[in-house]
Amino acid sequence: MSQYLYTSFITLLTILLMLVLSFNVGRARGKYQVKAPAVSGHELFDRAYRVQLNTIENVLMFLPALWLYAVFLGDKGAGDSGVIWLIARVWYAVSYQLNPAKRGLGFLISILVIAGLWTGAAYGMFHQLMKGSI
Repeated sequence: MSQYLYTSFITLLTILLMLVLSFNVGRARGKYQVKAPAVSGHELFDRAYRVQLNTIENVLMFLPALWLYAVFLGDKGAGDSGVIWLIARVWYAVSYQLNPAKRGLGFLISILVIAGLWTGAAYGMFHQLMKGSI
């Protein structure tokens, strides 16, 4: 069994989320007649596009922090945090599509998870350095 089973599973679910958001943008592009290469043109397309881009920006911080936390503190904690992050990002995406003013809590929770993962990873790395095991 893999040492990083939970973290690997969260990574696969994160990729799935990114695929769903990509398909959603493509669907919105067709439905609202926003021809490529345009990236705006109808408010509902713009929302779908912003959700995708903001999630890409978030993933760039999330995945490295997730894996560093898993390596230095543990797979289970990383997996648990990843579940919270995924729920927050889905919440953010749905909220943004329905009413952009309501997206804040999903965004905040996802950023707090990233901050927690980063802090945990930094602590774990520092702890390993102090033990002289790196």
